[in-house]
Amino acid sequence: MMIQESISIEEKLNERIKELSCLYEVSTAIREYDGSNENTLESIVQILKNAWRFPELATVEIQCENYHLTSNPIPSQAYSQKSIIQISEKQMGFIKVHYPASDLSKAHFLVEEQRLLDKVAYEIALFFERQTIKTQEELLKKTAQRNDRLSILGEITAGIAHELNTPLGNILGFAEFIAEKNQEPQIKRDAQKIIKSAMYSREVVKKLMFFSCDMPQDIKKIEVKPIITQALSLLKPNFKKANISFEFLIQDPGLKAQVDPIQLTQVFFNLVINAIYYSPENSKIIISISNNKTHYTIEIADKGKGIDPEVKDKIFEPFYTTKPLGEGSGLGLSVVHGIIKSHRGEISIADNVPNGTIFKVQLPLKF
Repeated sequence: MMIQESISIEEKLNERIKELSCLYEVSTAIREYDGSNENTLESIVQILKNAWRFPELATVEIQCENYHLTSNPIPSQAYSQKSIIQISEKQMGFIKVHYPASDLSKAHFLVEEQRLLDKVAYEIALFFERQTIKTQEELLKKTAQRNDRLSILGEITAGIAHELNTPLGNILGFAEFIAEKNQEPQIKRDAQKIIKSAMYSREVVKKLMFFSCDMPQDIKKIEVKPIITQALSLLKPNFKKANISFEFLIQDPGLKAQVDPIQLTQVFFNLVINAIYYSPENSKIIISISNNKTHYTIEIADKGKGIDPEVKDKIFEPFYTTKPLGEGSGLGLSVVHGIIKSHRGEISIADNVPNGTIFKVQLPLKF
């Protein structure tokens, strides 16, 4: 039980005025938020220090989320008042006011000061809660806008893909016929160029169909390792040509999941080929698969130059590419994103320390 030092009525009145002034100044600091949480908390620290009965001896400490601020160094031996900062019934931090034990005792804290501390802790909790809600609203708005754009684009690309499929098949067929029947070297070379361009165009069409979800899914429960192993086997010439090695690690070799094997292969191919493209010679790409009771995670880590922070939000957008003209359609990662979403999964990007990029794909074991 805390014994409180008796104070005069005049002192009580002065403390009440300080309390009201403090609450007003804290509300003002929060209302005038400049975009920096740290600046706002720093202001609150100084406001609280001046509100206490002995401000010249008080040290205010705030710890909330990743922030830890003090008005001045905390005395090694001190008495303190404390209030918890709680958001949605979860403890997010605390506020403490310390008095040095060499000058004052616990009796010098007032009950009114504890109530003030509790009110300020509540105001800080509301401040961070509003920040979280605002961030979530902005994210939902961006997601909705993106989904609207993708829905419209999906309808357009599905139509384009169907319209292009037949003429491309004819171009390819006639070019192969010319290459086979004609013995003129220059004509054969020109026909091969047509075949190569037509094949590239058909791959773009296939990606458009994947992107627009126009490719039917064939979900079945299968072992994951053989799919990845077979894909890596097919990609060995790509690794060899780029002079890059790889390492494949899997937590559970017998792991089974409900998945479309062709679409999973498509995801893996696109991510690995992308990693090979950006990896320097003599480097190694690490492919790892881990799992828990509900999900499995595929990670592809390269040692390339990494992804600039300003483009991280764009790389899954259709037709966006950082590759030179003619080397990428800008559909690979958008196709990956679409397939993963259709499997109720998530894809994220992280920096590979000290350099490079990690693509992380998390998928449910049961669809």
